[in-house]
Amino acid sequence: MSFHFIVRFEPKPGREAEFREALFRVTEPARAEPGCIASNVFESLREPCVFAIHSEWTDEAAFNLHSQLPHTLRFLEEAKELLTHPVQGLRTRPIGGGPGAASQLGSR
Repeated sequence: MSFHFIVRFEPKPGREAEFREALFRVTEPARAEPGCIASNVFESLREPCVFAIHSEWTDEAAFNLHSQLPHTLRFLEEAKELLTHPVQGLRTRPIGGGPGAASQLGSR
């Protein structure tokens, strides 16, 4: 079963463009890493200047390796100066659902 990592980012006022560039710099090399299934960057539609990354990995060991690579460490250092809060991600795994899962909720 794959491993997922989700993290929400809030850049400091006036630092949004700089943070967006930092996100792109870390995402491209992450996508090329062994064990990375997907790495996607999101921007909030309803909360101005809120970003997120959702990445999927073959397993937690692949993500642990990613977290120690130079481009990731460089991003984390940049983030200390650009964000309103420390980077805190959520390590997750799928627990069910799937296509059509929402329609099944009413039948329970």
